[in-house]
Amino acid sequence: MNKTRLKLAIYLNYFVFAIVLCSMGIVILQVQRNFGITSSKASVVEVFKDLPIAITSFIVASFLPKIGLKKSMLIGSALVTTACFLLPFSNAFWNFKLFFLIAGASFALVKISVFAIIGIVTMNEKEHSSFMSTLEAVFMAGVLFGNFLISQFVDDSQPKSAQWLNGYWVVGVLSVIGFLLLFFSQLDESQSKLESRSLTNDFKEMLRLIVKPLTIVFIISVFFYVLLEQSFTSWFPTFYKEILNAPSSLAIQSAAILAGATFVGRLMSGYILLKVKWIYLLSFCLLAIGIIVLVVMPMAKNTQISSETISWFSAPLVVYLMPIMGLFLAPIYPTINSTILSAMPKHTHSSMSGLIVVFSALGGTTGSIITGHVFHSFNGTTAFYLSLIPVNVIFVALLILNRIISQK
Repeated sequence: MNKTRLKLAIYLNYFVFAIVLCSMGIVILQVQRNFGITSSKASVVEVFKDLPIAITSFIVASFLPKIGLKKSMLIGSALVTTACFLLPFSNAFWNFKLFFLIAGASFALVKISVFAIIGIVTMNEKEHSSFMSTLEAVFMAGVLFGNFLISQFVDDSQPKSAQWLNGYWVVGVLSVIGFLLLFFSQLDESQSKLESRSLTNDFKEMLRLIVKPLTIVFIISVFFYVLLEQSFTSWFPTFYKEILNAPSSLAIQSAAILAGATFVGRLMSGYILLKVKWIYLLSFCLLAIGIIVLVVMPMAKNTQISSETISWFSAPLVVYLMPIMGLFLAPIYPTINSTILSAMPKHTHSSMSGLIVVFSALGGTTGSIITGHVFHSFNGTTAFYLSLIPVNVIFVALLILNRIISQK
């Protein structure tokens, strides 16, 4: 088994899915411009991404080792490739719902498989944590690349222009390369399954995992983290457009800057976690996020960008402060995922990964819908102030999680 080629295939496929899934913020902004719909209606697109992720994960997570982890990834990669090549022909709002439905179900297959494969290609807890952090950094690099890529196709002067969809041709080509690289990689999957156990017992084991105190607290942490992250990432472009009156291209690039900060944060956290206990790092990050929200929101309320020709070199300070949040969001998700998976037998990783993906998806949907309705009923400033609620919930959940793990 060539681990280097396999890891590269995993990185590239994850990179592609990052572009696809995190183009949600672009789609939410652009469908409002293209089709004249409200922000609350646009937020429904998030449901078509996250519910298929949750449903697919719950149904197939415990079965994937028997189906084949590599085979599942290939199926997911093939489906999203097809969807990317078809999206530029879209001329109605329902096309985007279908696109994210396919992308969501495909990502569930890929993410669960990848999380299970990490346990196979790594030798110990530190290597597992390092690979997980790098993988999530690659994901954020995909978000960064995708936002800048698609923003280059946006026509600020023509709100109804669908030219921005041409960016998905590039994504489709990258997906083809990722599929081929994975197809020609080898993977020994024997460690990921128990041949003597039936599919029914595999599924029952996943259900039994849900009721364990450790799993319950972990699920709360994951759910509220993704709720927090998605409320920012999916609505960053709309926040910049509606609250700061920024041009659409700059608004889309703001999400890319957030992703870039998250990418840097995840690379840095991989090193920091070798020196500092995870609970101290994550507690500091949550405190920093709260401070940024409390500092930036009053500034945003009193700032308006008046020129359509403004650039990042001439933008006011508040435009830069919000994306810095990515540095502190970065370590939370991969760290808690790696912590829980490292503490479990490898044959349970697929089931546990399924639970991670299910509740991540539900958190993402909830966060985007709540933020969308608050945007519509109140304003973006109020919506982002409400992010302080999940910040506090995550902090309490992580304290409990650390205590349970320390007692094991």
